[in-house]
Amino acid sequence: MEPRLSLVTLGVADIARSRKFYEKMGWKASGASNADVVFFQSVGMILGLYGRADLAADAGVSAEGSGFSGIALAHNVRARTKVDTVLAEAKNAGGRIVKQARETHWGGYCGYFADPDGHLWEVAWNPHFPIDKDGAIHLPE
Repeated sequence: MEPRLSLVTLGVADIARSRKFYEKMGWKASGASNADVVFFQSVGMILGLYGRADLAADAGVSAEGSGFSGIALAHNVRARTKVDTVLAEAKNAGGRIVKQARETHWGGYCGYFADPDGHLWEVAWNPHFPIDKDGAIHLPE
């Protein structure tokens, strides 16, 4: 398997509501989107929104469950001050702040928000992981 993440699909309760939230956050839906699935192009990957029950059925698992799912998405920013900016944007778009931004033990600054379906997003400034001009993040060698 090549070390690449191609697409992250979030199972959502209301596709139109989630699309609106992500568009308010600055994501632009692809023309390949429709009423049943929404795609957003990101740097090197795609974010998808699909009905939670339909996504579970596609994987052959139960759609039941709530609480922490064991995964958090992350959005790294170029400057420490942008963490607070993005968290405010998420709140204004209809998200919920889960953890206010604070200094970290690893020398960065981060906080968390949840989208309308409770999917967790970490917003972080990490001085150890540079972001290039195209928005791609790079691990130190």
